[in-house]
Amino acid sequence: MREKFWEHYSLGELNAKEWEALCDGCGQCCLVREVNDNQVTVFNIACELLDIEKSRCSDYQNRFKKAPHCHQLTPENIPKYNWLPESCTYRRIHRGEPLPKWHPLLAGSRQRMHKKGITISTLAIPAQEVPRRRRNQHIIKTKAI
Repeated sequence: MREKFWEHYSLGELNAKEWEALCDGCGQCCLVREVNDNQVTVFNIACELLDIEKSRCSDYQNRFKKAPHCHQLTPENIPKYNWLPESCTYRRIHRGEPLPKWHPLLAGSRQRMHKKGITISTLAIPAQEVPRRRRNQHIIKTKAI
């Protein structure tokens, strides 16, 4: 990876390794969501592939085959995902903002972000534990898109 690539290159100029390194691993993009009309509703329900404790996909290479609702973030579609947290590194870089001090690329590990609670590991529950009829009890965010 190029030194401090996040400061010198746009999202579209990153190589695959740099793109993946930008992900802080919060896991919020792996929460179940519903998009209706001009609104997205995010639930504290984890995708069936999400390892909640690690906030990482358990089958990242095959996620699009195994979880058809999974969407790939790209430099072109980042603005469309305005429901992602303000702390999302892809959103921050797209807006020309710096990495937060807790980001693993600056801090050297995910330990600092976990201490700050910037992870879904404390709030997400497995999808198989929530019947569809009870989903509305697990809304954590509704946002216009």
